[in-house]
Amino acid sequence: MKKRLSILITLLLITHAGYAQLSIEECYELAEANYPLIRQYGLIEKTKEYNLSNASKGYLPQMQLNAKATYQSEVTQIPIDVEGVTDLSKDQYQATVDINQSIWDGGAIRSQKETIRTQAGIDRQNLEVTLYAIRDRVNQLYFGILLYDETLIQNDIYLEDLERNYTEVAAYVVNGLANQADLDAVEVERVKAIQSRVQTTYNRNVYLEMLSVLIGVPRDENTRLVKPSANQLYANTIQRPELALYEAQFANLDAQMKEIKASLMPKINVNLTGGYGRPGLNILENKFSPYYIAGLSFNWNLGNLYTRKNNLGKIEVNRGTIETQRETFLFNTELDMTQSGNEIQKYRELLQTDDEIIRLRGSVRSSSEAKVANGTLSVLDLMKEVNAEQTAIQDKILHEIQLLQAIYNMKYITNN
Repeated sequence: MKKRLSILITLLLITHAGYAQLSIEECYELAEANYPLIRQYGLIEKTKEYNLSNASKGYLPQMQLNAKATYQSEVTQIPIDVEGVTDLSKDQYQATVDINQSIWDGGAIRSQKETIRTQAGIDRQNLEVTLYAIRDRVNQLYFGILLYDETLIQNDIYLEDLERNYTEVAAYVVNGLANQADLDAVEVERVKAIQSRVQTTYNRNVYLEMLSVLIGVPRDENTRLVKPSANQLYANTIQRPELALYEAQFANLDAQMKEIKASLMPKINVNLTGGYGRPGLNILENKFSPYYIAGLSFNWNLGNLYTRKNNLGKIEVNRGTIETQRETFLFNTELDMTQSGNEIQKYRELLQTDDEIIRLRGSVRSSSEAKVANGTLSVLDLMKEVNAEQTAIQDKILHEIQLLQAIYNMKYITNN
């Protein structure tokens, strides 16, 4: 209930506010709530309730209505004359109501209901696995947008630097320290930066549109995604919904085994038959009369013993198959964890040297600007140093987002 309320509040804030922020955790919740398959939860519960209700009907008295009319070529006759006794009619009629009440079914209905519940558990966990996979799609879009956001911010700073360089080179042209070709070189870089901004903005809008569709929230270009912290702890224990699915499948096999055992047990029922016909129970009276028969029945179907061993064998085979699937999943997941952990370590180490590279590139660029001012370095060479510094900054931005994505990929792999 709290989770649904949180999703509703988030939707209201995003819909009615001109400016809003979204965290990646909120996107997870919104995407799962918006996914069409979420409605299947209710269908699974309804199906389970219907099946359980049908199974419970087995405890109620079972009724059967029968009626028949026959004509016989011969009837039973008494070879002596008895006063008040007449020959039976060749046309005979009978209508009965049979009532059968189970007293003990050997646990058949109980085990059947357990199988229904465990099958519903499998269906729910299958749905959980499908919905969980949406998080990976959210990660791809979310961190893609963050990368474009950071790139656009740096692009604005880069354009400001180019504008400053353009102004300085224009002054050099006036003073005879540079020519028009030098000014054009700066302008080319400025136009290329503008082109890069257009392309980045377009790509960001595409990603934002895809994320909007996925989470079911109208796209708003003013919406900003919260950048997670890179200083996060994550557990190495695996808590994926697939593991719960395997457990649900094991529980279903246990329920099936109970059904097999219940089918071997004897069954005791109370029977009651009420009828009306000609003749009744007294065949010496050739007239319509009501009657009833009550009794206790004992039934033990030993034919199930023939298939018991094979049925139990199939369950054990299925159990082995599920266990193999579970071990394979854990093996592959641990491999993914190892790879993701190495990526996290790699990007952390790269970030430790990015700032130093940027500092050195900035120093080289400042020195180059001074040389251009003194006329000892061409503007083209300066532009190379400016681009080299810009590349170093873009590398750091990329490494930061890649680190965050690797962290959340590890969280996705382990579900922690």
